[in-house]
Amino acid sequence: MSETHRATAIIPTSDLDASQAFYELLGFTLASDYGDYRILTDGRGWDLHLRQQANWPPTPEDNPFGLYLYVDDVDAVAARVRDRIIEKGAPHLKPWGTYEFAVSDPSGTLVRVGRAAKS
Repeated sequence: MSETHRATAIIPTSDLDASQAFYELLGFTLASDYGDYRILTDGRGWDLHLRQQANWPPTPEDNPFGLYLYVDDVDAVAARVRDRIIEKGAPHLKPWGTYEFAVSDPSGTLVRVGRAAKS
């Protein structure tokens, strides 16, 4: 991984504390706190910025954002958020060739966690 060539998602939230706690369950830790802007990382390539946005979204169902986290051990991450997984029986193999599950963060951002299916 190159430090000069990467992408980082900036996610709006109306509740920074709840969002930070949610992403910590997925494996992130707080790297920097600037009050209404927090930077989270897992130290291995996942980076995420949380930005305070009042009244965002109007309802969680109105949130159009999504995030995909690739990880080696999908089951280990799923175990930490089992009660929040959207699809019953997930994680499981998808027709498009991934082994994954989906959860929603406190602001309704869809978060899929998965890996390419093993051949």
